[in-house]
Amino acid sequence: MTKAKATAIPTPFEGGADPDAFRLLDAVGALVEGAVTPLSGDQLLEGFRWMLFSRTLDERAVSLQRQGRIGTYSAVYGQEASVVGVSLALDPARDWIFPQYRETPALLRHGMPLSTLLLYYIGNPVGGRVPDGVLLAPIQISLAAQLPHAVGMALGLKMQGRDGVVVTFVGDGASSEGDFHESLNLAGVVQAPVVFVLQNNGYAISTPRSKQSAATSFAARAEGYGMPGVRVDGNDLLAVYEVAREAVERARTGGGPTLIESQTYRLFPHNTADDATRYVPAEELEARHLEDPIPRLRNYLTAIGVLDDTLEEQMRVAIVEEIAAGVAAAEAHPPPTPGQVFDYAYADFSPRILRQREEIIGNVPKGDA
Repeated sequence: MTKAKATAIPTPFEGGADPDAFRLLDAVGALVEGAVTPLSGDQLLEGFRWMLFSRTLDERAVSLQRQGRIGTYSAVYGQEASVVGVSLALDPARDWIFPQYRETPALLRHGMPLSTLLLYYIGNPVGGRVPDGVLLAPIQISLAAQLPHAVGMALGLKMQGRDGVVVTFVGDGASSEGDFHESLNLAGVVQAPVVFVLQNNGYAISTPRSKQSAATSFAARAEGYGMPGVRVDGNDLLAVYEVAREAVERARTGGGPTLIESQTYRLFPHNTADDATRYVPAEELEARHLEDPIPRLRNYLTAIGVLDDTLEEQMRVAIVEEIAAGVAAAEAHPPPTPGQVFDYAYADFSPRILRQREEIIGNVPKGDA
């Protein structure tokens, strides 16, 4: 990992900045002393585009939710560098992602069609089925419930002699669930090729980090499970990519799991059903907007000459068109049918389930009801 001088920036911690969090870009988007970018110009532009895509999609999805066209939506808003930086370190052809519910750009980059993702938010069961060949687990709403499955998949890859790596995302609130501790413990024991990305955005819904754990950091917990723990500035795309790349390479080459604490911040409420003004001080939110990861990266890309206003505008136009096409495709999809309650839950019907299905929809072939 490239070593760089730490520079103090605001963090979600009530105690102030975390000087030990790894970073490569300072608060205004300049490389810190001694840092070298780990990404090529093309990779930087790809990362920036995915961050813009995520932000634009969030804004569109919130509008759709307010119109009653999709259900409750959890925006990535403010955490784009944390999610995209990890995604750039993965190979969609061999690495798996086990997401929580705030990793939209990573899912899309890994191969989830936008229209399918939007069907999920519409409430159509088709949206919950990951397409064949896309190495993603379904979105998980139950906190930390995806972690045991992620470890199991990673162990399976290891036992089969495959070089795939599993990355799973989790929030700081979910780190208090039993599944979190059990999964990290097992991963350490069996040296599973799994990377745990803990997105510490300051709040577990409305519970601040200070009331979530007395640990000096979430990354500090890693030692107890026999794995490295890394703190990274989650609003710095370059730094997130670098620590994720190193963790993925370690897992791929037999070095076992890693816990990454990505220190970021949620600039939007927990979801569209949440009123964050009831627990987030206005002055705190205003200060954190100054650390928005998108302007930070834009400043860097402009300074090194790989981005200008014309190129960014071209990106924005293409993104708006792509999102509009995705929305149109999702809304044109046939509505759900009663049979899908069964079709997407069971590979084979037991006699009991078959009787229940027939009571509801009659004796109709699977997939036609």
